[in-house]
Amino acid sequence: MEEYSQLLKNLYGSMPEKKVSTERFEVPQAEVLIQGNKTLIKNFDSICKTIRRDSKKVSKILLKELAAPGSMQGNALAIQGKFSDRVINEKIDYYVKNYVLCKECGKPDTHFEEEGRSTILVCEVCGARKPVK
Repeated sequence: MEEYSQLLKNLYGSMPEKKVSTERFEVPQAEVLIQGNKTLIKNFDSICKTIRRDSKKVSKILLKELAAPGSMQGNALAIQGKFSDRVINEKIDYYVKNYVLCKECGKPDTHFEEEGRSTILVCEVCGARKPVK
């Protein structure tokens, strides 16, 4: 019996450590720059690429949530008004939660499909379909 215990110890000792990864998907934090009465999100384009969404549609919802006008300037989003990086990141997290992550499995592998006048969020992992506003 001791030989068996020793063999098990040797086996477990030679195995690599188990890597624990809680989430493979992380949205980059917004790089916010305030210039006068404008707020610039310098890495807006890379955020949109990470979440696999069109920057025009993301900016439309983000500007609506902030209740402020704005426009794209190259790869950055310029917003009229002064907004802290905390507020901007909260609004981006709101967008990801409601328009990117699957409501069933929580994975970010989703896309939109148009059905009549409705927009459906379709999960590429579990196949769940959920209408969005």
